[in-house]
Amino acid sequence: MSQHDIFVHMYNYYGYYSGSYVPRNKQVSGYVDVQQAAHYLDDDKRIYLARRFIDGAVHHILRNLRRKKENTALAIQKILEEKRMLARVHQITELMGIEGRIRKIYYSAFNDLCKNPFFRFEKREKRPPTDPMNALISFGNGLLYTDVLRELYKTTINPTISFLHQPTRKRYSLCLDVAEIFKPLIIDQLIFYLINNRMLKDTHFDQVEGVCFLNEDGRKLFLSEYDKKMKTTVKHRKLNRNVSYKSFIRHEGYKLIKHFIGDEEYKPLKAWW
Repeated sequence: MSQHDIFVHMYNYYGYYSGSYVPRNKQVSGYVDVQQAAHYLDDDKRIYLARRFIDGAVHHILRNLRRKKENTALAIQKILEEKRMLARVHQITELMGIEGRIRKIYYSAFNDLCKNPFFRFEKREKRPPTDPMNALISFGNGLLYTDVLRELYKTTINPTISFLHQPTRKRYSLCLDVAEIFKPLIIDQLIFYLINNRMLKDTHFDQVEGVCFLNEDGRKLFLSEYDKKMKTTVKHRKLNRNVSYKSFIRHEGYKLIKHFIGDEEYKPLKAWW
């Protein structure tokens, strides 16, 4: 697997991401590693990047909500109020608090974005998910995390040195940072699409000992549509060519590298289409 650059991602009985086998990284740069670590160790540089990840996430969250703004106006207003506080805080814990409140407001509007009562959503529950909506979010986020890891490994960036999430042992925490930008853009949009077009039904879920998860048919459907989404292309404004959603993830890595080495200030992807 190492010789052929094959990534292996492990999922548990319920289909949720457990871990990865990652081949030895051939795209390495000591200079980029040193500069990336320096940005983590400098509080001002770290907080700048942490803010940018949240800023990108909030842009896509608001983008989703504005598609049904007649039902989500209050949630949009509350999120904009929280967003204004981003520039005023100077601690990672405070930023994480704002991000957490924004997510809570966003999730409270899911029932306005998805009108199917079977997918009624009360609150986010990760370990374990106890209802269909939580099952979809957890499954989708796991898929996205593995794709972020795979795309970042194609660059010289170090996926273990993060800025919003705290780097820890045995975790590719930069993937969590970058995934924040793409979860509402890719996973949440896909969930809304599958539910509102009545493609997902109650028969796609199983419940075992209080844990709700996609069964085999549900996973096949989700994976098929997820693959289509990741291959969808958009005309890139700077590159002047079509770029897939998956390639946008890799470009975030390249933009971060340019930021680390002082070539160009990092600005997160904000979908314009």
